[in-house]
Amino acid sequence: MHVAILGIGEVGSTLARDLLAQGVTVTGWDPNPRNLPDGLHFADSNPDAAKQADLILSVNLAAVAVDVAREILPVLKAKQIYADMNTSGPTVKQNVALLFEGGEFVFTDVAILAPIALEGIRTPLLASGPGAAQFAEVYEPFGAPIKVFDEPAGHAATLKLVRSIFYKGLAAVVMETLEAAQKVGLTAYAREQMLTILQNEPMIDRFVNGSRKHARRRIHEMDAVIELLDSIDVKAHCSLAARQRLSELLEGEAFE
Repeated sequence: MHVAILGIGEVGSTLARDLLAQGVTVTGWDPNPRNLPDGLHFADSNPDAAKQADLILSVNLAAVAVDVAREILPVLKAKQIYADMNTSGPTVKQNVALLFEGGEFVFTDVAILAPIALEGIRTPLLASGPGAAQFAEVYEPFGAPIKVFDEPAGHAATLKLVRSIFYKGLAAVVMETLEAAQKVGLTAYAREQMLTILQNEPMIDRFVNGSRKHARRRIHEMDAVIELLDSIDVKAHCSLAARQRLSELLEGEAFE
């Protein structure tokens, strides 16, 4: 098995590391690579990384998802699977899917359902689009639970974004509650109240620490959420506030 990873940031480097540990041949490329794992064949370009791969994982920013797909399209061969794992809105996924129509290679829209740092290659995924079942057949043996939907590209992205409205909004509420509690000396009380709804103390801390660590990526995620809400004529009151909170974290204005 030969896997190409287009985008060697946090997600790409983690997936590459775990695939390499399972004996998979991995090539990759990124204009600004970070944390390149030992054993990764770093290519000269996206097309160079993708041309011989059985499975291609695109884990770039949503802003370049269409451009990256268009860039590698001329080198694709029959039966290659292209999985767009970027956090973007359904429109972006649909635009990428359109590029692959009529070819012998297959495309799937994949949504990552948790921070990749927690479980790595075993992180749960959603998949839709014409190549979803083929992707799952190839990728699930690496250890990832995948829920496949017999729906067009964009469906998996929509499911993730609807979920993100709740989770990122809840994270913003948790941080605001703790900040206020610290100011008035009621941190223990605030945590006690949150535990009437949340599972445990580590969950509270994951909301805070995860938002801090992944603020930049989650801002892009909330941009996609807000775009989705605008497209279906739903006011993005809470999602806009959650995005603002993430921006403050990125700018270093968050509480300590």
